[in-house]
Amino acid sequence: MKLQKLYSYVRKALDDYKMIEDGDRIAIGISGGKDSLTLLYALAGLRKFYPKKFNIVAITIDLGYGNFDVSKIEKLCNDLDVEFYVEKTEIAKMVKNGECSLCARLRKGAFKTAALANKCNKIAYAHNQDDVVETMMMALIYEGRFCSFWPVTKFDDCNLTVIRPLIYAPVADIVGFKNKYNLPIEKNPCPYDKTTNRTYVRELLKEINEHAPGVKKRMMTAIKNAGLEGWS
Repeated sequence: MKLQKLYSYVRKALDDYKMIEDGDRIAIGISGGKDSLTLLYALAGLRKFYPKKFNIVAITIDLGYGNFDVSKIEKLCNDLDVEFYVEKTEIAKMVKNGECSLCARLRKGAFKTAALANKCNKIAYAHNQDDVVETMMMALIYEGRFCSFWPVTKFDDCNLTVIRPLIYAPVADIVGFKNKYNLPIEKNPCPYDKTTNRTYVRELLKEINEHAPGVKKRMMTAIKNAGLEGWS
């Protein structure tokens, strides 16, 4: 995927759901994975010509597992003229036996704290189109509900709004962007990475797609057209 195609995906999401207003200061959570680095690239470029004027801050949450090198990420941020901060935590010591939901809550809490400390009013998560569909499938399988996370979410406990500018970008295109632009991927140090229910659903969708190619795109269309709260 070329940069211009990435811009088109992200700009459509920003416009469709009015994610950005003039004067926004947006914190981007940088995990070191392909999605967050792709989002960084997109918003760093779009701020130069998007009609609404905004600024961005890149924030990495160090979980405390060790061997997490952010030097390449820091260089990319410097190249893109983006402020970069690392929030050190001891989350690794608090999470035992792969308690992924607890880890996720602690990471989100640390990210919110760091975003507020850096005077941000919005935070950007790098959930892509595949994440939207996988979340819907997980809700169907494990909860018996047809839903997914919203493109825009306002936190009730603080003055922060979550935006998800990558919701129209398929993961296959993001992988292509990562390869084309040689993004400095840093492996997740968590020993329980890739062992979640989401991993199972991801593999299930791959199997379904072999029998019905394009199924994820059609599922995304179903989510958008279903009149779900936050999507209409």
